[in-house]
Amino acid sequence: MPRFSIIVPSHGVAGRLSLALDSVLAQSFGDFELIPVCDAPDCPAADVVARYAERDTRVTPVHSPASAGLAGARNTGLRAATGAYLLFLDGDDVLVPGALAALDARLSQTGADGEADVLYAEYERAPWWEGEPANPAAPLLAKAPHGAFAPGRAPRLTGVQLPAWSAVYRRAFLTGHDIAFPESHFTDVGFGGLVTVEAERVAVLRQVAVRHLTRRQGSRLNLPGPHHAELLDQADLVLTRAAERELSGERSHALFEQLFAAILKTAAHPRRLPSGRRAFFRRAAALYRRHRPAGFPVPGGSLGVQHRLLASGSYTAFSALRGANRSAARAAQRVPRPRGLRTRLQYARALRRPLDPGLAVYCAYWGRGYACSPAAIHAKARELAPHLRSVFLVEPDAVAGMPEDVEYAVIGSREYWEVLARATYLVNNANFADAVVKRPGSLHLQTQHGTPLKKMGIDQATYPVVAAATGSFAKLLARVDRWDFNLTSNRHSTEMWERAFPASHETLEYGYPRNDVYYTATAEDVARVRRELGVPEGRTALLYAPTHRDYSTGFESRLDLEALCEAIGDQYVILLRAHYFYDEGAARDSGRIIDVTRHRSSEDVCLAADALITDYSSIMFDYANLDRPIVVYADDWDVYRETRGVYFDLMEAPPGRVARTPGELAAVFEDGSYADGPAADLRAAFRERFCQFDDGLAAERTVRRVLLGEPPASIPPVIPLAERTPAPAPAAALVRS
Repeated sequence: MPRFSIIVPSHGVAGRLSLALDSVLAQSFGDFELIPVCDAPDCPAADVVARYAERDTRVTPVHSPASAGLAGARNTGLRAATGAYLLFLDGDDVLVPGALAALDARLSQTGADGEADVLYAEYERAPWWEGEPANPAAPLLAKAPHGAFAPGRAPRLTGVQLPAWSAVYRRAFLTGHDIAFPESHFTDVGFGGLVTVEAERVAVLRQVAVRHLTRRQGSRLNLPGPHHAELLDQADLVLTRAAERELSGERSHALFEQLFAAILKTAAHPRRLPSGRRAFFRRAAALYRRHRPAGFPVPGGSLGVQHRLLASGSYTAFSALRGANRSAARAAQRVPRPRGLRTRLQYARALRRPLDPGLAVYCAYWGRGYACSPAAIHAKARELAPHLRSVFLVEPDAVAGMPEDVEYAVIGSREYWEVLARATYLVNNANFADAVVKRPGSLHLQTQHGTPLKKMGIDQATYPVVAAATGSFAKLLARVDRWDFNLTSNRHSTEMWERAFPASHETLEYGYPRNDVYYTATAEDVARVRRELGVPEGRTALLYAPTHRDYSTGFESRLDLEALCEAIGDQYVILLRAHYFYDEGAARDSGRIIDVTRHRSSEDVCLAADALITDYSSIMFDYANLDRPIVVYADDWDVYRETRGVYFDLMEAPPGRVARTPGELAAVFEDGSYADGPAADLRAAFRERFCQFDDGLAAERTVRRVLLGEPPASIPPVIPLAERTPAPAPAAALVRS
C-alpha cells in the first residue's frame, strides 16, 4: 500500500497539467501513486497523462466524464486509490519541493497521539500574473495545538475555510464514514464541512505544501448565475449531518458561523446574483432558523446586523443595508471608444440598436485581405448558411484584391463600425480593435493562424525583445476575453493556446479551415496554381518561407537564393514567400526565383510547391498536411530559441532533414536525401503529432457549430490521418492534367 494517493482532476487545465504532474514526480519522497483523472481517453489531458504513464508506473490514470464535474472526478480518483492517505491536487496547482516528505514526517510525528484523520497544511496562493503570493491558512493553523488533537480543542479550524487540496485525508477515515465530494459547484464546502463533522483526530503542518495558481478568469464560483443556490444545498447537508452527530457547542457554532458568512457574502453580492436574490435570501433565512445552534452568539457590528436581518427574513432591510455596488456596475459599463467624436457617436448609436441575427463579420491579418481561415469559413458559410449576410473587413489598400462577389467594409469607415456594433457573429484570425465592444449575445470566433512553435500570448512576457513589441499584455488579454470559441488544429495547440491565452472561451478541436484545401484540391487546381505563379513546366518548385525575426528589422532571407539555385541545378526553381509582415521578399524575379509574397493565398503557394524549405515558420505545420518533403534551414536556431522562446525543440522532432549551413542545404537537394526514406519517417511522425484535426472538413464543422448553432454531437467527426488523401503532388497533377 503506498503512503499517499495523489488525485489530480484535469478538466480544462491541459496546458498546465504537466507542471502539476512534474511537481509530484519530482518529490524526494517517492512512496505514492499518482492518479490523474481525465474526461475521456481522447481528451486533451489524456494525451498529456499518457506520456507520463509510459515513463512512470506510479502514474495510473482513470476517467470521469466532464459532465460529472470536479466532484465526480475526485470521487472517481478516491475509489481508485489504494494509498493510506489521500491528497487532492488541482490540475493547475503544484506540490512545492519536499512537500510529501514534510507531510509524511508530520504524520509520523503525530502518530504517537493517534492517527490523524486529516492533516491540514499551509498553502501559497500565487497571483496568475504578478504580485506577492499569499498564505491564507497560516494565521488559522498557527493557533492550532501541537501534535494530533481532538477537533474541539481548535473549533474554528474547519474544512469550510480551507480548500480540499490544502490537506491530506486518511483513506480509511473517508471510506469508513462514507465521505465523498457532494455534487455541486461548491463541493469543497460540503466535503470540508463533512470532514469537520466526522473527524476525531486532527493535525496541522505549519509549512506550505501546495502552490495554488489563481486563474486569470477568477474562481468559477464567483461567476453570476443560479448555481449559487447550491451553496445553500451544501450548508444544509453539512448542518444536517452536524445535528445528527450532535456536534458540541463551540464546534457547531464555528461551523454555522463560517457557512453563513459565505452565504451572507453571496446574498449581498450584486454580480453573483443578478437575479433571484430575494429567493436566495428567503431560503437562506429558512435554513438559518432551522439550523441555528442553541446558544449561538450573534457576531457584533455590521455582520451581526446582517445575521439578525437574515434570521427575521427582512430582505428589504438587508438590501438597503448592503445595497448593490452601483459604482462597480458603472465602471463595468465604461468601454473603450473609437477615436474621433463623429465616429464615437456613430458607434454609440449603433450599439444601442439590437444585434442583427443574420450578420457575420470576418477579418484576417488585421484587414490585409480575403485570406486564411476566415476566408475559408466565409466560403463555407455561403454554402451551408446562405441566409447570413457576410461582410469582410479590409484596409483601404486591400480593396483591390477582394473577390468581386464578397461584400466588404473598409476599416475605419462608418459601415465598418456599424457592422461591428450589430453583428451576431465575428470571426478573426488575429484580434479586432481594442475599441470593439463584446455585446451580450454576440459570438466571437478566434481561428488562429498557425501552430505555435514560438512562444505566444502571455508566455512571451519573459522574453524582453518580444514583450517590448507586444506592448500591453493587459490590452491583449482584454481582447482575448472577447473570444467565445478558439480553433485548434492539433492537441499541442490546444495545450499551448490554453497557457498563452488564459480566458473562458471554448476550444474547438476542429482543425484550421484554411487547411481544408490540402485535402479537397484536385490535380487541375494544383496545375492551375502553378501556371498562375509562373512555375515552368517540368521544374521542381521549392517553396522558401522564412519566419519573422523579432531581433531584426525588415525582411532578411538569410539565404543567397541565387547561389542556392546555382548549387542545386537547373531542375529546381524557388518560390520565395516572406512572412506576412512584409509586402515582398526583396528578391529579383528570374526564371529560377519567383517572389510569391504578394500572392493572396499561402495555401495556393503550398499546393504549387514540390517541397518546402523553412526555418521556424508555422507554415511547416500546414504544409505537412500535403505529405510532401520539408527541409528545415536552422542556421540561427540557438539565437532564435533564446530570444523568442519556443514550446518544443524543433531539432529533436523536425518534419524532415535539417540543414545548418547553405552548403548542407544544397547537399540535401543535390543528393536527393531531402525526400528519402529517413526524411519521410521524420515527416510521418511530425504529421501524426501536428496534423491531427486537419482533414478537409474543418470549415464545415466550424460553420455548423458556431454559425448554425448545431450541437457538438451532430458535428462531423475528424477523419483518421491514415484515411485521408492529400491533394496530388505537382508531378502527379501534371500527369493528370
